[in-house]
Amino acid sequence: MQLRHLRYFQAVAEEGSFTRAAARLHIAQPPLSRQIRQFEDELGVVLFERTTRALRLTEAGRFLLEQSRLLTARLEEVLEGTRRLGQTQRRWFGIGFVPSTLYGFVPELIRQLRSADPQVEVGLTEMTSLPQIEALKAGRIDLGIGRILLDDPAIERRVLMTEPLMAAVPLHHPLAGLASVSVDRLAQEPFVLYPARPRPNFADHVLGLFRAGGHALQVVQEANELQTAIGLVAAGLGVSVVPASVQRLQRQDVVHVRIEGDGFVSPVIASYRKDDGSEFLAHALGLAQSLAVQGAADA
Repeated sequence: MQLRHLRYFQAVAEEGSFTRAAARLHIAQPPLSRQIRQFEDELGVVLFERTTRALRLTEAGRFLLEQSRLLTARLEEVLEGTRRLGQTQRRWFGIGFVPSTLYGFVPELIRQLRSADPQVEVGLTEMTSLPQIEALKAGRIDLGIGRILLDDPAIERRVLMTEPLMAAVPLHHPLAGLASVSVDRLAQEPFVLYPARPRPNFADHVLGLFRAGGHALQVVQEANELQTAIGLVAAGLGVSVVPASVQRLQRQDVVHVRIEGDGFVSPVIASYRKDDGSEFLAHALGLAQSLAVQGAADA
């Protein structure tokens, strides 16, 4: 598939006519019709219902139109950012982060880095620990902040802090009134795990902690997002295990209970390319370490 196929498809869908779309695109109608047919053949689906009186999108066509608009809008943002960097000679510094770190020191890290150097534009991408490694190696990000230690010869890792894990339980659950809960007792509950994918991830870390104590959890639901997992806990589907900083969500329908067990902690890990000697990365790492230590002391 080529980008022009999406552009041609959007024009025909929005104009509702090959003739008007061809005029809008400044091309002849027959080549446009051939391009759309070729696009449909490539996808293996019919995008338009063609009659003598009207041209209508099929269900697949409506889906593609909605999604392609999101894609092209994002592409325009990327192109505009590229032009802006090229015109101003600014440098780009990409950070990939797992969502759960946003309840700790990471927002302050981002705020300070964005104002640290007017010649550096800080870009942010939400991603779990495993995709961070590939993004670092491909140069899409310069710093990853995650929770899983993954070995790769091209990547350096630094543990910034170690955060306690807590049980998240529904408000009216029997465990909600306890100051702490044993691992044995917690393992008897149905569990909501996150993220569901890609693996390995934080869910595997939690499963491994229980497995080390001889427990096989009853997982009733997996969620891709932390917020979704917490919502499912609030709905009474089960309990979950979350970093202590997640308490800052301050949901009234979920209670966080301390877990009585050695090793029930989650590291926050900075990952970066071994061959990256940039001054801005060194500054970012030093700042992240300082803020993490301060955050751990305040917890």
